[in-house]
Amino acid sequence: MSNHQGVGTNVSRGTVLRPHRDLFARGLTAVLALTTPVFAVLYWLTIPNGEWRYVLFAHVLVVLATILGVYAFLSATITIQADGIRERGFFGRTRFVRSVDVGSVLIVRLYDGSTLDTLPQLFITGRDGRVLIRMRGQFWSVDDMERVAEELDVPVTRPEDFLTMTQLRRRSPELLYWFERMPRFR
Repeated sequence: MSNHQGVGTNVSRGTVLRPHRDLFARGLTAVLALTTPVFAVLYWLTIPNGEWRYVLFAHVLVVLATILGVYAFLSATITIQADGIRERGFFGRTRFVRSVDVGSVLIVRLYDGSTLDTLPQLFITGRDGRVLIRMRGQFWSVDDMERVAEELDVPVTRPEDFLTMTQLRRRSPELLYWFERMPRFR
């Protein structure tokens, strides 16, 4: 399944991994597909009566939000360095995890919604069991996850069974974001 779009470039500061590039194209296509018809109709309705400036203002806000989203996506990285892993998330948050602080790595395969498709998820946990970095298969390739796991000199656990989100929530709720711990959000 390695649709390896997350190019790993080796720079002097480490190996840089990037999210699947096809997500970028799909996201941009979705924004254009949703906003173009809406704004076309709004312009068509408002130009005759002179109210089009409000539509233009809203359109500019949507374009700026899209540019911000593009920037956030393009700047998200995981960098493997000799002394640890640096993650720059989609919202600009940067986290550095020193190799000596990592306790274990867990790679699970979760069913994707109510389908039989599965996606991997990698959890890097500290010695106290707290999640330090999480790589989700929606964004990162299996190859990138394996590369991160190989670089860390800690035990890697790979359960043989595929799990549902409900099973993971019951077995290891501490691995999940707060909103994923609630059964109604999947």
